[in-house]
Amino acid sequence: MRPDGTCPTCGQALELRRPLRLPAPADPAGDQAAEDPEVAEVKAPWHFKVLLVGLIVYLAWRGVQGLDWLVDRL
Repeated sequence: MRPDGTCPTCGQALELRRPLRLPAPADPAGDQAAEDPEVAEVKAPWHFKVLLVGLIVYLAWRGVQGLDWLVDRL
């Protein structure tokens, strides 16, 4: 969508069902997000966290296998 709200392909005006709200930049004087209830904090989805845990477990197991291989070679 272009900044003026039109489609880049057909030029038709588009409407958002709900406005997009990004978190405000960090305020050195205080936490502005705590003051403004409309600004929602963007969090990682649960399945991303599950993916990270699975990756850590997999890499840890591969590390154990690598150490076992290294011990066998020495």
